[in-house]
Amino acid sequence: MARINDVGGMQGFGAVDTAEDAAPFHADWEVRVLGLLNALREQGVFNTDEFRDAIEALPPAEYLASSYYERWFKAICALLERKGVIAPGELDD
Repeated sequence: MARINDVGGMQGFGAVDTAEDAAPFHADWEVRVLGLLNALREQGVFNTDEFRDAIEALPPAEYLASSYYERWFKAICALLERKGVIAPGELDD
């Protein structure tokens, strides 16, 4: 079954920025999300496959409305709830 991230052959998503000097991060919080991801994987809270699956499992409208690192953060939060690290809804406020 195809998920929302499977956009092979689709058009209308705009050009991909291939500039060699393109900044990998656009805000400080994005760097922190990367650090959080690396720390949690290193601690064995979840693995790369679980993380990828959590991103791909986001509801289609939420996936499309989110930036790259917003998807990462939402996936991390979902995994933390799924793994019992945080209580369901704990981060909602």
